[in-house]
Amino acid sequence: MAANTEDDNNERTPLLKSASSQGTSLAQNAANLFANWWLWELIEACTSIIALAVIVIILFIYDGSSLPDWPSVFTINSVISFLSTISKLSIMAAASAAISQCKWLWYRQAEPRRLQDLQLFDDASRGPCGAVQLLFSLRARHLAFIGAIVVVLVNFFDPFVQQVVSYRSRSVPSGNTPEIVKSRVYAARSDEGLPLPSLVDLSMKASVYNGVFDIKDNADAGVSHTCSTGDCSWEDFSSLAICSRCVDITSYVEKQCTDGKCHLLYIPDGPTLSGLGGQINSSTTNISSELQGIEPSVLRFTSLLSKKVSDPDGALAIECSMFYCIGKYAASVTDGIAEQRLLASWRNDSARLDTKTDLILNPPTSFGNESGTEPFRVTHLAAVALNSFMSETFTGTGGINNSGSAFSSDVMQALYDTSNLTRRIENLATSMTNSIRGQDDNVSGPAYGTAWTSETYLHVRWAWLAFPATLILLASCFLLGVILETAYRDILVWKSSNIALLFHGRSLCLSSRNGKPVNKLSAMTARANDVKARLVESDADGWKLDQDE
Repeated sequence: MAANTEDDNNERTPLLKSASSQGTSLAQNAANLFANWWLWELIEACTSIIALAVIVIILFIYDGSSLPDWPSVFTINSVISFLSTISKLSIMAAASAAISQCKWLWYRQAEPRRLQDLQLFDDASRGPCGAVQLLFSLRARHLAFIGAIVVVLVNFFDPFVQQVVSYRSRSVPSGNTPEIVKSRVYAARSDEGLPLPSLVDLSMKASVYNGVFDIKDNADAGVSHTCSTGDCSWEDFSSLAICSRCVDITSYVEKQCTDGKCHLLYIPDGPTLSGLGGQINSSTTNISSELQGIEPSVLRFTSLLSKKVSDPDGALAIECSMFYCIGKYAASVTDGIAEQRLLASWRNDSARLDTKTDLILNPPTSFGNESGTEPFRVTHLAAVALNSFMSETFTGTGGINNSGSAFSSDVMQALYDTSNLTRRIENLATSMTNSIRGQDDNVSGPAYGTAWTSETYLHVRWAWLAFPATLILLASCFLLGVILETAYRDILVWKSSNIALLFHGRSLCLSSRNGKPVNKLSAMTARANDVKARLVESDADGWKLDQDE
């Protein structure tokens, strides 16, 4: 049995040795392929292209997206930087090897070349300083000129890639739902929610005074709303509102003047100013024909005022009508400040106070009056009570003279002091509308909008990738050109090997002109600058650098 086992082992040993020999041979062949051909450089060029392609893919996926939720040790910038470094180093290595091969192509030409050029090519393959020297030396006379350009420009690879990614902010919907009040019904109620048959509720009175006394005319900002983020928007919505229209009736003013000074200003069947100083007189009237077609369901009044009665050109007369309407609004909140605009309005002039019924307003469907919904409505008692309160509030007089000032009410003083009476009445109507919309009518509910929050997102500036992509393309074309030129000239692939120079440069005579040896680097450089050589092939010696005598 032992003998048989030994025989078996002896029979198998040659097979094992053969397999081992084959493995060694394959490894050696692979090593030779890397050393004697361009496999490494092709892999490096492909690696550079793939790394840039991965950068493009990542940026394409995340362009316009919020920041990716990656582990804290990774960021989009770090990944792009890592891939950029791989791409740059890979193409730089391939270009350097190609430049090194170019020196053999340089000496393969018919014309002898300076031995010093060996150092130029070697320096150019190592970095931008040597590449610049090679550029000035070659001056576009050789393929290596392109490689030198690549080596110089590759130093700008990273800065360009870093400019590709930028971070911007945008508004995106948050999880909260903002609200802004609107109403379909107005019925005066107390703080306890009980109806007030013949009184105006305090909230409406407050809105009247706020609208008149608001010197900034900014009642729009006072609309009741909720917006947790400070930036919200709503789609257009409709609500029961109060609208106004004012006309200038100064042309109706009659004057009684003596010697160019007036002592009496009046409007026929309207208010009158007499005496000296500044005065105002406001009363409920019906003068202008322009307002005849508008039912003054809230108020119609005329104000005559003059800051100096004796000045015949200083009088101003305004007649205004205020009425219930359906308003279509656009609203938004920016940085915590609310803003709303009245886009359109609709009124029903047949809804009159003297009918002793609720005022019903049925606007077109474009104002949100859908079938099956509660009609826009103002209860008769609330309308009568508000009309009575407004008529009393906007009836009065006042003035300022050398003796002092006296106004029948603060409202009269506010109207006298305002610089734009029409704008102030519009602000009043807005303030009163806010009060109506702020009441819980148990019918319409609020208008719901979108709350926006700030989000940082990735923006890709694709143009900055043009330089890296062009550089890789140029370097790849340069590498391919060197490979083809090497094959065309039938030169072995030696690249940057110094061993090749030792083996194939032994016939060079590099001593000084007087025959003494050259030892110092400066002396060797000077001597190499004088010596010219060519790369030639002979049957006896094979390839060698042949010195030109």
